[in-house]
Amino acid sequence: MYHKRHLLFLWLSAWLALSLLGCGSPSPEAPSSPAGTQEQGQETGGGDRDNTPEVLVPEAPGQVVYSNELASIDASHLSQGYVMVQYTGTVSKVKLQIQTPSGVTYTYTLRDGYEAFPLTDGNGSYKITVWEQRPATGDYISALSQTVEVSIENEFSPYLYPNQYVDFSPDCETVALGASLSEGASNDLDVVARIYEYVTQNISYDYDKAETVQSGYVPDVDQVLESGNGICFDYAAVMAAMLRSQRIPTRMEIGYAGDVYHAWISTHIEDLGWVNGIIEFDGSQWKLMDPTFAANSSEKDLKDFIGDGSNYQTKYVY
Repeated sequence: MYHKRHLLFLWLSAWLALSLLGCGSPSPEAPSSPAGTQEQGQETGGGDRDNTPEVLVPEAPGQVVYSNELASIDASHLSQGYVMVQYTGTVSKVKLQIQTPSGVTYTYTLRDGYEAFPLTDGNGSYKITVWEQRPATGDYISALSQTVEVSIENEFSPYLYPNQYVDFSPDCETVALGASLSEGASNDLDVVARIYEYVTQNISYDYDKAETVQSGYVPDVDQVLESGNGICFDYAAVMAAMLRSQRIPTRMEIGYAGDVYHAWISTHIEDLGWVNGIIEFDGSQWKLMDPTFAANSSEKDLKDFIGDGSNYQTKYVY
């Protein structure tokens, strides 16, 4: 059975995630020369794979914009699987909600300036609403709402771009480290294994942070690497940033691991398709794994808890 001590602290991470959120395919190709693509570094040698990092930078070019005096929704790049939103009013507490074609509602805290938000439910109608909190009553009222029709050119695009939850840039240290770890790798499988091993061996679960973190927190991937500590949200964001910058489609998933609200990642690997719940490769087979449990549990505890993977139930995808 999973240790009660671990369940206690993972319950705290469950509380964090709830407060944050509120309420065998062929190998994918990165979008061809999308707006905002930037590359850094030089090609690395030693393997068959080009391990030069590539960061697809979200943009708000103003080609398709819905706006008023309070907020703006830049829908210029819906075909790339993301939307840019900014709040321009004066209220201090502002939320964004995106209702997907399947009826799932994603809730975010809006910060300053344009931010990118992924459209992870595929093609269809998305309702995007910016909400202001009334200081006097605490109620939220709509500042701007728009329904948009989405047709994504490449189904993997939402899992290659940065967004508010998986935030990275061409010049960040996390991207550089991902490139260094990938140097000499012969294929995507090798890259996943190297990054997975580094993160689980070099980041420790931060129990104090899990107890004190405030609502609205989003990971700063460079800060997590520098401190060597993080919660499940941080682990998943760091790995997703590294893998996306290596052109490996990666989903950050938040949902339930057993009875615990938790965050993990899934990756798309050539000839394997989507490998759900992040996995550990022992040289001959992959075992279902996730970076937080891998870094903080004994092997027996982990195997007993994970079992056949049925403990993992995805609720949100970023």
